[in-house]
Amino acid sequence: MTQEAIANIIASYFTNMSAMNPEGWVENFAPDALSYDPVGEPPTKIHEGFRDFIGLLQATYEKLEPTTEHIFIGGNEAAVKWTMQGVSKTGKSVTFEGITVFEINDAGKIQTTRAYWDPAAMIAQLRS
Repeated sequence: MTQEAIANIIASYFTNMSAMNPEGWVENFAPDALSYDPVGEPPTKIHEGFRDFIGLLQATYEKLEPTTEHIFIGGNEAAVKWTMQGVSKTGKSVTFEGITVFEINDAGKIQTTRAYWDPAAMIAQLRS
């Protein structure tokens, strides 16, 4: 897998998340993919729980704009430092950041994600 191919998969992941496009987002994942988002919570089987995840985004946010600040690729894995800015359905602005580690399989699909970020800080912004 080339670094360019991995960078393209990651770009598609964030583009489809921003668009809140469940079909496009899940297309990036292997059939048995797992997501630890955030790390410390039980993993989600992407193909079983993706509609819930995107549905939560759609219910909460009017707009989401991710920025990938740094992508570090090694082998078939990448660590991405990102910042997400959004506007909730109630008009509240939120900004949160984190690092997601992507494992890409030999078929060019995301096999595993491990997202390191603080959901409590994001929720506090939505409630303020």
